[in-house]
Amino acid sequence: MRRRTWPWATLPAVLTVALAVLLSGCTSTDGGRDTPSGGPGKSRWQPRPGLAWQWQLDGKVDATAADVPVYDIDGFENDAEDVARLHRAGRKVICYINVGAWEDYRPDNDAFPRSVLGGPNGWDGERWLDIRRVSVLRPIMERRFDMCRRKGFDAVEPDLMEGYNDDTGFPLTARDQLRYNRMIAEIAHERGLAVGLKNDLAQIPQLVGVFDFAVNEQCAEYGECARLKPFIEAGKAVFHVEYTEPNGRFCPESRKLGLSSMRKKWELGTWRRAC
Repeated sequence: MRRRTWPWATLPAVLTVALAVLLSGCTSTDGGRDTPSGGPGKSRWQPRPGLAWQWQLDGKVDATAADVPVYDIDGFENDAEDVARLHRAGRKVICYINVGAWEDYRPDNDAFPRSVLGGPNGWDGERWLDIRRVSVLRPIMERRFDMCRRKGFDAVEPDLMEGYNDDTGFPLTARDQLRYNRMIAEIAHERGLAVGLKNDLAQIPQLVGVFDFAVNEQCAEYGECARLKPFIEAGKAVFHVEYTEPNGRFCPESRKLGLSSMRKKWELGTWRRAC
């Protein structure tokens, strides 16, 4: 779904990024590092810049489609054995969950009261959510993230985190979005899960500190990739996809910035062309 200057104070993170890029361009051979999660005896995965990844949201995962250390797959359509299979292959696994729109094809669609459903978002069977209604939406999202944890996922990719920039049917503001996105990060961290900021480039300065990585679509097409620097400077991965731009056009900048970039087809099947 579509839509700075390097400070010397962050020199250790910059050196980490530079080393990762030097060794592997857009790829790496492991899943990052672990950081304290807040839970006793538990740690939270922290993906580093430069990690190669696969993003498959179309159906059950094909665990042999790409030899990369990170897979991002649909949390509902894949089960615990799918996640375990990827773990046995040495991969970290991200759980895709839509947090900004209602989907009529999900098993929990009846949990959403009609009052929080807004206008269509351009995808079949989906409607924007009124993210101001945090007391209603929080328990639903907690149950979804509980599902990700039970299935053994390492992280969550929460989708549609910038509804305030769209025609949702609700008068959403940037402040509403910041409050909701911080809540989403909190829910993930309470469960020991890493969590990524999906798109929402304008709010990166306020949110980079509470998210563990970023997921971006089409920053090269729109000339926005430099806006993701705060994540790289903080030693946090940016998983980036283009759909129409040729690799030769965006990969040189991606390598320079330290992004984990690839080209995918719109349906997000198994095909990928990495930098």
